[in-house]
Amino acid sequence: MIETKDLTKIYGNGSREVKAVDGAQLSLDSGDFALVIGRSGSGKSTLLGMLGAVTRPTHGTVILDGDDLWGMDDRAQALIRARKIGFVFQFAGLLPTLTAMENAKLPSLFSRDKEETVKRAEKYFKAFGIDDKQASYPSELSGGEAKRVSIVRALVNDPILVIADEPTGDLDVETEKEIMAIFQQINKEGKTIVMVTHNTDLSLYANKVFKMDRGKLSRI
Repeated sequence: MIETKDLTKIYGNGSREVKAVDGAQLSLDSGDFALVIGRSGSGKSTLLGMLGAVTRPTHGTVILDGDDLWGMDDRAQALIRARKIGFVFQFAGLLPTLTAMENAKLPSLFSRDKEETVKRAEKYFKAFGIDDKQASYPSELSGGEAKRVSIVRALVNDPILVIADEPTGDLDVETEKEIMAIFQQINKEGKTIVMVTHNTDLSLYANKVFKMDRGKLSRI
């Protein structure tokens, strides 16, 4: 489903050269829940950026659903991001002037079937227990509610891959458990998930666990 070969990202040059990601090999099947654990600065976010067709690797390949992400042009990459990849970040990143539902529907601007994406958003608002928050603005939401909205936003275009960068890093323990239960729920629905975190306790939610250390990725 997604596979990398010798995936490398180098910043700087000469004596100042830093390998943020050093020859990462990753192979995931459809429906996997992969967790990448590592400290800040270990290369986790850079890895996700390359998997999500956002950060161009120095060299190496990323194959997603048969597509060579870094062998295609910018327009083709944008279509892949819009239609096949959903992104969830540490901070919800909701636009303050839009309601929760309006925020969640933003990816539908790139959808081929806007009516279907709206139906999908409504389904997830109900499934995630925030159906009564559709008309609320971000300032009226708790941290957990805002995070739920950001997950809905990642799912409305029905991606095959969900990329999550420290999605519980700003949450308390109880809310973290609630959000991880949601990730488990969407994983059971068939979504492939790649999540990075510094929290080793979250490894129990994943079926594949990796460690990132100074740019090196290894299976645990």
